[in-house]
Amino acid sequence: MNEFLSGLSSFLQLSIQMGTTLLFGTLGGILCEKVGHLNLGIEGMMLMGAVFGHYIGLSTGSPLFAILGAGIAGLVGALIYAFITVSLKGNQTVTGLVLTIFGSGIANFIGKILVKNQKSGLLPDRLPVAVADCFKPFKIPVLSDIPVIGKALFHQSIFIPISIICAVLLYVYLKKTKFGLDLRVVGENPAAADASGINISLYKYVHILAGGFLCGLGGAYLSLSFLSTWKEGMTSGLGWIAVALIIFSTWNPLKAIFGAYFFGILRCLPFKIQNASLFGIPISIPSQFLTMLPYVMTIVALVFITLRKKKENSPPAWLGNPYFREDR
Repeated sequence: MNEFLSGLSSFLQLSIQMGTTLLFGTLGGILCEKVGHLNLGIEGMMLMGAVFGHYIGLSTGSPLFAILGAGIAGLVGALIYAFITVSLKGNQTVTGLVLTIFGSGIANFIGKILVKNQKSGLLPDRLPVAVADCFKPFKIPVLSDIPVIGKALFHQSIFIPISIICAVLLYVYLKKTKFGLDLRVVGENPAAADASGINISLYKYVHILAGGFLCGLGGAYLSLSFLSTWKEGMTSGLGWIAVALIIFSTWNPLKAIFGAYFFGILRCLPFKIQNASLFGIPISIPSQFLTMLPYVMTIVALVFITLRKKKENSPPAWLGNPYFREDR
């Protein structure tokens, strides 16, 4: 029994870790979509955050500079997207796809320089101790000793509580503040917001850039904490799952927490079920099936949410449409 509970606790711990990148990306996407902009560039911003966070962490040995550098890298990607879609009124879908391609290309280019400098001795092979220790899992006394959930919730990297705090603060901001109300009005009816004196372009820029910063943190978690290294294509499509999770969570930051961890469980299954047994009989499940399970469930979740035609499940009314003030 103790062995089962220990295994369950480790499984939940790994599931939360695997869902954290998704949570950051989903929160960034919610901020962007709430203001009326469909950003399909989450994957690219994550990769930019991952490579720049790791590079800066190796170069400076500063955890603060590493995490800020990763967030700013995602923010710069979002700035490019915002300039094209807000200032130039460009197509949001195409711009988001281009941002993913651009972010992947920039990340791979910088990543090659990073690896080259490591081989030549200009950069250390591993993250400096100060950075690695700052982002490795740490125990919260007493709470981490709670059976099952103690290790899962209270023996984690600093990124996990940061992501949860961000989700809660974003929920409060959207639901309980005047600026959050104004933000929702911009996404639902920018003409009405404009008529009431809200600076449409400013709101769009600020929230798109904040969303990009969060996506960059999602990438930083991979390269600074979860894997503690840089690997080409390390997000492995997580940005696209985050796009689906935005809909799955119905644009609600608190629901995004549970959605991200649910998909974290699905991503964790291949590591736990592959060599599992039932009543002493080995369970043989093709690894390919377990690997594709999160993506299959993404499709199922989208279909389920779409069929439930409720107002609270609907996207912002102006999502994906540029706002032309002269058409007001």
